[in-house]
Amino acid sequence: MFYYISGKLAALEPAFAVIDAGGVGYKMTISQNTYSAMPPHRSVTEMPMVRLYSYMAVREDDVELFGFISQEELSAFKMLITVSGVGPKAAISVLSQLSPAKLAVAICTDDKKAIAQSNGIGPKTAARIILELKDKLKNTVIDDFDESDTTAVSVASGSKLSDAQDALAVLGYSKNEALSALRGIDLNSLELDEIIKLALKKLMR
Repeated sequence: MFYYISGKLAALEPAFAVIDAGGVGYKMTISQNTYSAMPPHRSVTEMPMVRLYSYMAVREDDVELFGFISQEELSAFKMLITVSGVGPKAAISVLSQLSPAKLAVAICTDDKKAIAQSNGIGPKTAARIILELKDKLKNTVIDDFDESDTTAVSVASGSKLSDAQDALAVLGYSKNEALSALRGIDLNSLELDEIIKLALKKLMR
């Protein structure tokens, strides 16, 4: 219903933000990741302008708005809530522990321990998150780089290319967007999290 909500930051707490948009105060549940990225709210006379991407969770007895500082965080949230047994609150818990990029890397490298550090997420749930999301991504086809491109990926780094593409898919990017962003990045010498950070910088220009 709402793609994003933009307005004055009327209130800010670690668990939620209130945005005054057109005289209406929208209370949005947020992650620690979003909270840390928000400008400080000082007083009712000094309210900075902010924009949060939104997701509305509708249940039989409640409607709750969730806010995200970036489209990548929103995409990661949407991916998480597709996992059986992982609801919006659990997804927010994961994103409070891990940035979207770190979550994507954890999924692609089977790092259950990193995900299980989230409040309320045990080892079994962490394993299920990895299993189900990797299963959703496994059908992604990796296009070959142009052989004439001097930044073509070697056979040895093919697995890392696949992991990087999957990580970017977790963050909502298409196959073509991911491959375009990965061109020119030295996949052989960089760690996966460094590759993702560099790719995200190119994608967010």
